[in-house]
Amino acid sequence: MDTKQHAAVLSIQDLVEAAHRNALEKGFWTVNKDVGNKVALIHSELSEFFEAYRRDIIKPDEHCPKFTNITIELADVLIRVFDLAGAMDIPLGEAVLAKMEYNQSRPYLHGKKF
Repeated sequence: MDTKQHAAVLSIQDLVEAAHRNALEKGFWTVNKDVGNKVALIHSELSEFFEAYRRDIIKPDEHCPKFTNITIELADVLIRVFDLAGAMDIPLGEAVLAKMEYNQSRPYLHGKKF
């Protein structure tokens, strides 16, 4: 792993730790510790993104108006993924880099139709 890759892993890990720490502090792991529900919440953020995009209702986000609603929905996806990775002690940064490196060796469309 080169210096740039190492920095990326550390940056992702910092985000994982920050997201999980915030979720713990705000009680999101006190009331509901079920991983299936956490995955459903990740999916719900993706659905919110998709519905806004599909209906072409792209506008400044209500809470973060510097960004569009779809941008913030994708950020919400990552925050929830980071939180879950933190709770499960998953080395997400290393895994992302490993998977991206593997994907570079795959054929066009990974050999599939679409």
